[in-house]
Amino acid sequence: MVELKTKTALDAMREAGRVVAQALDAVREAAGVGVSLRELDEAARAVLSRAGAGSPFLGYRPSFAPTPFPAVICASVNDAIVHGVPGGYRLRDGDLVSIDCGAELDGWTGDAAVSFTVGTPRPADLELIEATQGALEAGIAAARPGNRVGDISHAIGAAARAARCGMPADFGGHGIGRRMHEDPHVPNRGRPGRGFPLRPGLALAIEPMFLAGGRDDYRADADGWTLRTTDGSRAAHIEHTVAITEEGPRILTLS
Repeated sequence: MVELKTKTALDAMREAGRVVAQALDAVREAAGVGVSLRELDEAARAVLSRAGAGSPFLGYRPSFAPTPFPAVICASVNDAIVHGVPGGYRLRDGDLVSIDCGAELDGWTGDAAVSFTVGTPRPADLELIEATQGALEAGIAAARPGNRVGDISHAIGAAARAARCGMPADFGGHGIGRRMHEDPHVPNRGRPGRGFPLRPGLALAIEPMFLAGGRDDYRADADGWTLRTTDGSRAAHIEHTVAITEEGPRILTLS
């Protein structure tokens, strides 16, 4: 079932989204050579705690997961695409890091992700991040009343083809609101003019994931959560929670 939110509900989601943005800002500020992924999780936890917000990630266990997720962020490094479990790994010079974070506040949810480099960046990593950011912006631009989910998907897929990047076919964006994952599913590939119609009040998490090697396949780590590229190439993941409004897309997870 798809719920169309009122303006009051979207304003409440904006407050949850603001907490997500603050947590991501804190993680990015804390990230540096020698800092552990667990310390990045602690930085995000502190922001959520100060805001009185909960985490939709902590304890989450979808059907594919062998155990509940143990953290408030997903921390995916280099060839890790998404769902990286933050542990004792310490960041190294040149690492490419993707951080996904959510927040629950007053019954509403926000979800966003960023990718960035630590220390001296590789030019190819910066290009990958820029391409992924461009795909997100293209998807957001298509998130307008009168369009359909397929228009968002097509915009992201076209950006991936232009950048010669792969994307994991089984993963994409989703509806969001009272829960982190709601209908409809938002694939990162699709045909324009197809899929669920975009109506004012619909809230979506739009999240391209680009694989530098150009392949779409992936493998799962032994933890059952972390997904990695099969060819060892690097990956980037960038996401915003976006509302469909009469005035156009409203990004709810800006800082």
